[in-house]
Amino acid sequence: MTEQKEELKEYADGWMTERKGTDLPVFLKVAFPIVGLGAAGYIVVQMLGDTGHATRGPLVAQFLKVSQTSPGLQYGVAALALAFVVITAVFGFRAFKED
Repeated sequence: MTEQKEELKEYADGWMTERKGTDLPVFLKVAFPIVGLGAAGYIVVQMLGDTGHATRGPLVAQFLKVSQTSPGLQYGVAALALAFVVITAVFGFRAFKED
């Protein structure tokens, strides 16, 4: 029997390796967009804190008045998270091509 040595691509000075010719695993193709959508959703939902909570809601509302929270900045961060989702989805689901 002849042994074929697999060609490995190394990343991060050998800390990560992959076999040449392999595609991104399906669970990662699905997990990356889910994580990104979860991050963007959490940012938007929790943007102004938990003001509806019975005990700490008034305290959060007072803090928001004093700290002058910027919703525009938080929408910008959520937009970056959505950009992450789009980039990873395009990267993950496009046709595989070997270098």
